[in-house]
Amino acid sequence: MITAKARAVDGPDKPFRVAEIKRRDLDLHDVLIEIKYAGICHSDIHTAHGEWGDVNYPLVPGHEIAGIVTDVGTEVTKYKVGDRVGVGCMVDSCGECENCRKGEEQYCLKGNIPTYAGVDKYGEPTQGGYSTHIVVTEDFVVRIPDNIELDAAAPLLCAGITTYSPLNHWQAGPGKKVAVVGMGGLGHMAVKIAHAMGAEVTVLSQSLKKKDDGLQFGADNYYATSDPETFNKLASTFDLIINTVSAKIDINAYLSLLTLDGTLVNVGAPAEPLALNVFSLIPHRRSFAGSMIGGIRETQEMLDFCAKHNIVPKIEVISADQIDEAYERVLASDVKYRFVIDISTM
Repeated sequence: MITAKARAVDGPDKPFRVAEIKRRDLDLHDVLIEIKYAGICHSDIHTAHGEWGDVNYPLVPGHEIAGIVTDVGTEVTKYKVGDRVGVGCMVDSCGECENCRKGEEQYCLKGNIPTYAGVDKYGEPTQGGYSTHIVVTEDFVVRIPDNIELDAAAPLLCAGITTYSPLNHWQAGPGKKVAVVGMGGLGHMAVKIAHAMGAEVTVLSQSLKKKDDGLQFGADNYYATSDPETFNKLASTFDLIINTVSAKIDINAYLSLLTLDGTLVNVGAPAEPLALNVFSLIPHRRSFAGSMIGGIRETQEMLDFCAKHNIVPKIEVISADQIDEAYERVLASDVKYRFVIDISTM
């Protein structure tokens, strides 16, 4: 067994504490990764606070992981010691169902195994990237391109793929008008990726305080949703809307912004249900959809796409002792635009 230093939380209202966790010995196809950086995702906060259901505490969150391979199992063929690699939101799946065979492991019919707050195939609870080491089967590890720094790479493993996947699936590109709701960790990545794909990009944010940033990231237009005139002006405009907000919003108002056959995709995951009026959909054959992360193949595709187009998130690197403060700042929307933990401070 491998002992890793970590930061763990013991309950919904508990602060993070110093911890040690055990990582399994390497199986034949396992990779041992020394974690260098771990991003902080809003999902970490929801889970640590017990907002998405029961949690088996103590919990070590973190599914935006970037590091270096330090050991491999005897039958590993994809990676070697010294490789720059990443791990995202899942660490395994059944590998046998229809969705897994299609490379859509995130939608495994038996349920993928999440990087934390899950149970692995050995019956042990999974613990995430707020730690110095992790052991993952090679099929759920991705290669980080050389021109992306490890600290900037970490958020791509969730924020990057969570926005790339729906933009890719709904074919954002030249001739398409795409709106991004929210300009946080997910939103700013959606803007950068949609712009690189060739779409006309509009940001819909509560205020205009991040307008300069949005335009710099590649947005063509930027509107404040606190202004009611925004919804009148932009009615029936967009082919695709990516909602990145993890809070309750008036989804019907945003659906009114879709053109004929347009789609609104939710990637933000609020703890509260959203109220949907079907007459927001019927008159213009609009669609309301959801999207998770991507599969492993698509995640590698996203990393290569970001490397090609020089896309990286805007980050603020913090120490392991600043996690509680970072959570508070995320909830207060006081981050531009993703916190990343320097794991050397563990």
